Amino acid sequence: MSSYFSQKTGDFLWELALNNERPWFQAHKAEFETVVHRPLKTFAFETLEIMRERYPEEDFGLHISRIYRDARRLFGRGPFKENMWFTIKDGDPKAQGPCFWFEITPSDFSYGMGTWDMTAKQAQNYRDRIDVAPARFEQMVRDLLAHGDVRLWGDEYKRAKADRGAILNPWYNRKTISVGYTFGYDTEISPDRLARDFAHFMPMFHFLREVCAELEE
Repeated sequence: MSSYFSQKTGDFLWELALNNERPWFQAHKAEFETVVHRPLKTFAFETLEIMRERYPEEDFGLHISRIYRDARRLFGRGPFKENMWFTIKDGDPKAQGPCFWFEITPSDFSYGMGTWDMTAKQAQNYRDRIDVAPARFEQMVRDLLAHGDVRLWGDEYKRAKADRGAILNPWYNRKTISVGYTFGYDTEISPDRLARDFAHFMPMFHFLREVCAELEE
């Protein structure tokens, strides 16, 4: 059991999803601070400190999500998010580009690395780089898969861009890329473990950062 998060964290987020109204949240704000907000902030800052110590050459910064949804984008939903997250990336932590992430939801927590905002040109550059050195990219994927039950998320193209084989196709034919792990709240998690697991994604992080940086101008 984690000293930061527990089933109480997930239970609160479930209750929030079922009672997503300001009066309910205000009546339970102290519980939110105790089982969700303060643990997440502590966990995030401690993880950032470890990441900075282990990768002093990186300019890592931290961004923690707010519980409030953007009032302009409610689209019929309640004013509060049912999940919270933080990201760690180099440079401006709110800027576009690949990042390391951690998220808590009503049912579980997950973490990994990804980028959700590649432009069409960056996505093409991503595929071009794979085509130039497919064996190198495939080895990165195999190295990731060797570290346990790694999941791959991201929007896929309705029509595949090309057939690059069973290993590469799930990566090659996506508009966005996110890769990581998902666990239940009965799983132990600590900043040290998170930073250690983030190391598995570092080669892919550097690859995606190069892909995006080449076309920033």
